[in-house]
Amino acid sequence: MTEILRVTDGDALALAGAEAFVATAKSAIANHGKFTVALSGGSTPRKMHRMLSTEPLVNQVEWDKVHVYWGDERSVPPDHPDSNYFMAKETLLDHVPIPASQIHRMKSEDNPEVAATAYGKLLKAHFNPPDSRFDLILLGMGDDGHTASLFPHTTALNEQNHRCTANYVPKLETWRITITTRVINNASKVLFLVGGANKAQSLKQVLQGEHNPQTYPAQLITPEYGELIWMVDAAAASLLE
Repeated sequence: MTEILRVTDGDALALAGAEAFVATAKSAIANHGKFTVALSGGSTPRKMHRMLSTEPLVNQVEWDKVHVYWGDERSVPPDHPDSNYFMAKETLLDHVPIPASQIHRMKSEDNPEVAATAYGKLLKAHFNPPDSRFDLILLGMGDDGHTASLFPHTTALNEQNHRCTANYVPKLETWRITITTRVINNASKVLFLVGGANKAQSLKQVLQGEHNPQTYPAQLITPEYGELIWMVDAAAASLLE
């Protein structure tokens, strides 16, 4: 099931994402005693994290039952300003009582291939389909249509065997580590948060254009068993029919 939810602006987008996080956490914990979530980087998640770590939302989550993972990571140390882990640590993890043993970062200070292999093994150990899958995977979308670190015309788009892979991005001249569509499309819920006028053209192509996932990788996200929700602000949705 795919759903498109439109909100007014970036603040409303962050709040809608935070409320969806809380609702999904409550449901998952009620159903099977824990909540597994993969976080993403970006400005909207930063705002969302701050909302989750403060009143009125912070006390609505049983944080000791939350297990945190990441959808992708840059090849930088964990204390680097560009690190997705570091952003989440600053804005959320340092402010809520999640046990350290339940925070599973990508070890991006290691060689990308080594780090990706290790994270893939961790995901295999923690999630054994078809009975075990992420409760929620949070994603953003770049103005080029990429999501996680699945960039246009890169090798990770074709990865079918592994749960996590190292992906060289020529236009950025750098390596990224990313979970693959195999993992994302097995999730119970996938939530895109997309804001800003610079995303409008790509969003239109992804949602209403021809199927061309090599150019618009976000089109690869089609959960097999779960929900797919696009939360978009007015600026990003301005070209949608």
